[in-house]
Amino acid sequence: MPRAMWVAAGLALACSVVGGDASAQDSQQPLGVASYYSENYTSAVASGPLYDPNQFTAAHRTLPFGTRLRVTDSMTHLSVDVVVTDRGPFIDGRMLDLSFAAAAELHMIERGLIDVTAAVQ
Repeated sequence: MPRAMWVAAGLALACSVVGGDASAQDSQQPLGVASYYSENYTSAVASGPLYDPNQFTAAHRTLPFGTRLRVTDSMTHLSVDVVVTDRGPFIDGRMLDLSFAAAAELHMIERGLIDVTAAVQ
């Protein structure tokens, strides 16, 4: 998917979250690629605290910190709820970076990258 389309989708989602649009609740976002933080990553996240691999968190380029997302693996249909606490990923074509705990819950550790959808909760 072209980068401009991802940017447009992220901005549309961010605007609906900030605006409190009830129709955004549980709306599926376009298919995207998720990666995850290493279990040994030790830096602070953009919202301030140190990254905790045991928390269910995610990085997104534009969504406000504190946004709750239900992330669903398109292949296995496993889902996990995460909170946006960081910015990223900064690699073209990726939509989310998930915490190690969220990645383990989705059984993506062996695969590394997975196709996901994300719904604002």
